[in-house]
Amino acid sequence: MSKVAILKTSPENVVTDYSDLMRLADYDKIITKDKLNILKLNLSWTLFYPACSTPPWQLEGVLETLKSENYSKVLAVENQTVVTHPWKGAYYNKWLPLLDCHDVKFQPLTDVKWVEYEPRSEMLAMDEIFGGVLIPEIFKGSNIIHFPTMKTHGHTQTTGAMKNAFGGLIPKYRHHAHKMIHEVLVDLLAIQKEIHEGIFAVMDGCVCGNGAGPRTMEPFYGDMILASSDQVAIDAIAAKIMGFEPLEIDYIKLAHDQGLGMGDTDQIEFVGIDRADLDITNFKFHTQKSPVIRWDQIIRKKTMRIPTIHNALFNSPFFKSFIFASEFYHDHFWYPTAGKKNINRFKQTRWGELFQKYSFGEFPEYPEIKEWDPY
Repeated sequence: MSKVAILKTSPENVVTDYSDLMRLADYDKIITKDKLNILKLNLSWTLFYPACSTPPWQLEGVLETLKSENYSKVLAVENQTVVTHPWKGAYYNKWLPLLDCHDVKFQPLTDVKWVEYEPRSEMLAMDEIFGGVLIPEIFKGSNIIHFPTMKTHGHTQTTGAMKNAFGGLIPKYRHHAHKMIHEVLVDLLAIQKEIHEGIFAVMDGCVCGNGAGPRTMEPFYGDMILASSDQVAIDAIAAKIMGFEPLEIDYIKLAHDQGLGMGDTDQIEFVGIDRADLDITNFKFHTQKSPVIRWDQIIRKKTMRIPTIHNALFNSPFFKSFIFASEFYHDHFWYPTAGKKNINRFKQTRWGELFQKYSFGEFPEYPEIKEWDPY
């Protein structure tokens, strides 16, 4: 039976609670010391915004746990998107001092070798959309720990452990996946099960995101953390906690039906929390779409059956205008207005006070990252 560990936590205890959480979920049976252990961080925005990306206490909790058990083969990674910069994001989200303190290297996936991979599983969408599969060579035979946060998403309703692989296994052209996003997430999980020795996830629900995720959300203080070696199960439980029916979310249902994990919450073992407590937990989240996601979906749908127009918009330099529109809306309009108000309110909370105790460190000196052709 799939098992998900869930703990209620507080800013005062969250780092040590992460250690207890990981042990409750039997992480050491999945994440072994003889393999390279990859920490797949979550960067949804270069800028800091609550619940958007991996918070520092989540990273510290995992690093402290691995250090206490003498894990030495550890590497932290994240990829670039058309709207994120891995080194700058690692700075603004306060990852770098923690990684330095634990002698763990941060490696943007833009600058590693990617190799062709032929999945043994039948792909639902990857071949159709991308014409094949590329993976980072360092992922072969490794273990991986995912670092999602609990939040809604305009493309997938909720986002979690399965979605966190999106940046790790698709080097570029990721926006094309939006037209079959649920199928892509299922394909990525199938690929992970083939290339990784062990897969584990820790999910932060201390500060969650409700509404127009994955960036322009309302912070919600859930005071919960989750962990599991079943990526479908942890996403299903998170969806249930957020107030959704897990098997009505396409990527969870598809993965469940394909036997990639357990999406039926009645068949999942819980540790760290009573089922009765879980059953009455409902954050009553609702998914909204930011203007950028809404118009992306409208334009893709309207042009899908007109290849000439569709390719001119999404497979040519014209796509740069969409990138510019997204950056302008998020970074230069929403963030300085509504975003800053939410951040200021966040700073007045106990979680905000904890975030401010972490150091940014010095702004990193980094080699120029490889610029992926976005179209």
